[in-house]
This record gives sequence, C-alpha cells and structure tokens, in this order.
Amino acid sequence: MTTLLFGPAVLHFAALAVLYFHFAVVLFNVFWLVAVPFGAWFGWQFVRSFGWRISHLAALVIVAAQAAAGRLCFLTIFQNELQAASGGAAPPSLLTRIVINVIYWPLPDWVFAPLYVLALAFAAFLWFAVPPRRPRRIRT
Repeated sequence: MTTLLFGPAVLHFAALAVLYFHFAVVLFNVFWLVAVPFGAWFGWQFVRSFGWRISHLAALVIVAAQAAAGRLCFLTIFQNELQAASGGAAPPSLLTRIVINVIYWPLPDWVFAPLYVLALAFAAFLWFAVPPRRPRRIRT
C-alpha cells in the first residue's frame, strides 16, 4: 500500500505539480509588475484590487527575503526533493523543459537577490503610485 501511495510515479507527479505551481507564482508576480503601471495608464480598475495587490506584495516579500538570506526558494527545494525521491521516473516533456527554462535562469546565484529586491521595491513604489482601493467594510 505504501509503495502505491508514494511510488516513483506519484512522487514524480507531485514534483511536476510543485514545478507548475511555482511557474504560476512566477507568472503571477511578473504579471502584476507589468499590469499595474499599464493598468494605471489605461484606467483598468482591476489593477487597484486590494486583495490581489496585497497578495502580490506578500509573495514578493517572501521571494526577496529568501534570496537576500541566500536561500533557495522553498518551492525549488520541495520540487528537487520530490524529484530525487522519485528516482527520475520519466524524462521531462517539452512543456516541462520550457517551464524549467523560464523559471531557472543560468545565471550566478548572486544575481537573483538584487533582482528580487528590486522587484519588491518596484511593487512597493507601485503601491503608492497606483494605490489599491481600500476593501469595503462589512456592516453588521
């Protein structure tokens, strides 16, 4: 039973799920860094959503803090551990290779901390330059 639940194929699938979730987080962070200034320019109201903007800022704080501390992203660590535990169950598909190349750039580690801190600083600037709408209070 344990082999069925945590066999190589299941671990490989879990590693892929973490990889694709990581990719979604990267897309989310990049999207909001681009959408907010363009949205302000074109008058798009969705870029002023408090919930999305605070989620974006929180995600960038986590990313920048990990990089500034010299640590790998916890999603990268988790994915690598799952992939190692699976024993490399299958070669990566074309889509998986593309996602890996989008997420993991072949640059020295020291490049990423300043890049992520700069992204966080830009998002913080956008918070004030294009302020989100305050959430509505629910009346009881």
